[in-house]
Amino acid sequence: MLFNSLVFLIFGALFYAGWPMLRRFSNVRWGYLVVASFVFYGWWDWRFLILIVASGLLDFIVGLAIERYPLRRKLLLAISIVGNVGSLATFKYLTFLTINANQLLAAAGAGWHIPLAELTLPVGISFYTFQSMSYTIDIYRGSLRPTRNILHFFAYLSMFPQLVAGPIIRAADLLPQLESGEPATQEQRWNGLVRIVHGYFKKVVIADNLAPAVNAAFAGGDGGSALYWWLVVTMFAFQIYCDFSGYSDIARGLANWMGYHFPENFNHPYIARSLRDFWTRWHISLSTWFRDYVYIPLGGSKQGKFGSLRNMWITMVVSGLWHGAAWTFVIWGGIHAFCLMIERLTDWPRRISAWPGGRYLASAVLLTQVWVAWVFFRAASLGQALDVVGHMFASAGSTLSEIRSLGIVPLAVVAGAIVREGYFYFGMDGPHVLSESWRRRLDPLFLAMAITACIFLRGPGGAFIYFQF
Repeated sequence: MLFNSLVFLIFGALFYAGWPMLRRFSNVRWGYLVVASFVFYGWWDWRFLILIVASGLLDFIVGLAIERYPLRRKLLLAISIVGNVGSLATFKYLTFLTINANQLLAAAGAGWHIPLAELTLPVGISFYTFQSMSYTIDIYRGSLRPTRNILHFFAYLSMFPQLVAGPIIRAADLLPQLESGEPATQEQRWNGLVRIVHGYFKKVVIADNLAPAVNAAFAGGDGGSALYWWLVVTMFAFQIYCDFSGYSDIARGLANWMGYHFPENFNHPYIARSLRDFWTRWHISLSTWFRDYVYIPLGGSKQGKFGSLRNMWITMVVSGLWHGAAWTFVIWGGIHAFCLMIERLTDWPRRISAWPGGRYLASAVLLTQVWVAWVFFRAASLGQALDVVGHMFASAGSTLSEIRSLGIVPLAVVAGAIVREGYFYFGMDGPHVLSESWRRRLDPLFLAMAITACIFLRGPGGAFIYFQF
């Protein structure tokens, strides 16, 4: 069920109509939330509910067992991790691994191959398996006590606003909130409305208007000048940012309407001045998940310079593979790892930022790194990615017809998105244009304008990009 669909609007209206009456009692509240979330998720294919129920039951039982049998907690944690990673590997990586194994067999001269098993990727499996694993890992570490109520647990695991594309919420943050039956405050309802409208604006006005031009460029062959491809990649950079952060904004707003709080998942990543800063702003719930459950357990930065770099490389490459079963995603993670390594070894962002006007140069270098990496993230193949990067750094001039082929609307949309981020960039160290009181007075006008734009300026609708992960 897509947030940007009529059926979701009907679903949401029915859910929030019943929520005030059913939230007073814990089991009723949790049961209502679980049933609604299962309807939301099962709308794509009810069979995939079996997978999320199985994954949840495994971790619910393992969590209780870790507390009851502490001497066996390592074995129990291993069962949880193997179960979750195993299901993720089967549905997401089995075909990828089989194809690569067959290529190795062919190169070795083997006269046989492994049959391919074409499996449909369940929507959101990468998100809810990570959320479920964090529950058992935190219990293993002693930082969380397991819930003994299965409805309480599944209300946490399957909560529909963030179920299929995040943010990835920690049990320690959400389980205590779910115990409260208090209604949403007036401030929460207003903040929720603001977040939902902003999220829809990012998705249907910005991302969906950029998508056709980006799709056409990557489907239209390997030609194009340097300026043309820099514009295309800039469009994609803002498309994926507004698409994904728009989903997170809607999810956070829907949670606010229930009286709950989801943490911020995006914080204007394109105003960062270093790649390390970028990863504290982009997909914050995932980057902190990898930090806490991969990087730090590997040893983090406590194993010397070489060990720290090794752990960072492993974390970033695994992060790339998490996004998709393709070498392009692995290389995307590798590019970020390489640039982070150079950044750590040279400390160039701080050095450059100390120059007159150096912060703008640091931002330009950072965005160049991120833009090049986005090519590998978006390209259909490794060959196409290399070809596009080659064109981006070619000296051939562009033609007016190339630029015009991108369309006036996408060019105007990306220009507006750049201006919006630029406002935050230039204003973050200085006074705000509007005082807080004036901003609150103008908020209703801005919201009305955003709603009007969502109705009349929406682009060709489509699924959120991160649904495929």
